Amino acid sequence: MSAVPAPESGPDAGVAWHYGDPLGEQRAALTEAVVIDRSHRAVLVLTGSERKSWLHNISSQHVSELPDGAVTQNLSLDGQGRVEDHWIQTELGERTYLDTEPWRGEPLLAYLRKMVFWADVTIEPADMAVVSLLGPALDSAPVRAALSVDSLPAENTAVALPDGGFVRRLGGPGLELDLVVPRAKAADWLEKLTAAGVRRAGVWTYEALRVAALRPRLGVDTDERTIPHEVGWIGTAVHLDKGCYRGQETVARVHNLGKPPRMLVMLHLDGSTDRPAAGDPVLAGGRVVGRLGTVVDHVDLGPVALALLKRGLPADTALTTGGDVESTAVIDADTVPALDTVGAGRLAVERLRGGAR
Repeated sequence: MSAVPAPESGPDAGVAWHYGDPLGEQRAALTEAVVIDRSHRAVLVLTGSERKSWLHNISSQHVSELPDGAVTQNLSLDGQGRVEDHWIQTELGERTYLDTEPWRGEPLLAYLRKMVFWADVTIEPADMAVVSLLGPALDSAPVRAALSVDSLPAENTAVALPDGGFVRRLGGPGLELDLVVPRAKAADWLEKLTAAGVRRAGVWTYEALRVAALRPRLGVDTDERTIPHEVGWIGTAVHLDKGCYRGQETVARVHNLGKPPRMLVMLHLDGSTDRPAAGDPVLAGGRVVGRLGTVVDHVDLGPVALALLKRGLPADTALTTGGDVESTAVIDADTVPALDTVGAGRLAVERLRGGAR
């Protein structure tokens, strides 16, 4: 098949953007099964007897007691609770695997090594590639046979593959698997799965379904001010009942007493114009009220984008995008988070004051 490469200026340079039929590939991901080369992601591997307790102390997720085969999301925050790194973490075979965005592999490696001190932990780049599979038809006999498994892993778990690496199943409404395999074998896996009836698709498909699911991407849907509450990472990547870690004060304060200043929503864009770009401002009446994240064309939804907007902005607010392209935008009301949630700490204060019974 003839692959159209992802734009060199974008976050997915180096892999296929699509194979000539991007909307057909998306439809197959929704109704059948597709396999997507995401080998540009960076993979690190941690070894050593103290790797889990050490990582627990410097990250936002509770990982000190992760059982073998567990899969979770995790964050590194700065001192003000702003997101610096996001990764998928897999515990398997006395090793901890972290995979993250291509441009964050080296900075994350450098930061983790700087934090080792005297702990029994070693962090190394792993010459491994991520291959993603999407679609309801993945749980079929031909696909299971190609993967050499009798049944697919449970959500948020991973199992080892016979020839090295592992297959993991991510949580969520749809069926999504990742193969994390030796890089030298990634092409063989793509061929093997294609032979099993899984259609080849590009990262355009992955991005379109990710946006529709309101799943943020580090560095594209986040900026240097993003805190976990704004993008839905509380619970999925932040554990609220663990010990001290960098940025915990902000996490606890916003959770207990305040509300995040921004919210992640999906926007529907005017399809008659050129597409705006990630990072462009979002305007209401000429005033900046947020920033665009991922912009993509979806097979059912048309041109859509994720955006970080000022919290509390009404869903019917007339919006336009700034930057080089001016496009009208409409907030998808179903993606607006509830605004009447009261933090646990504030609720306690109100009860003490007689404000709640």
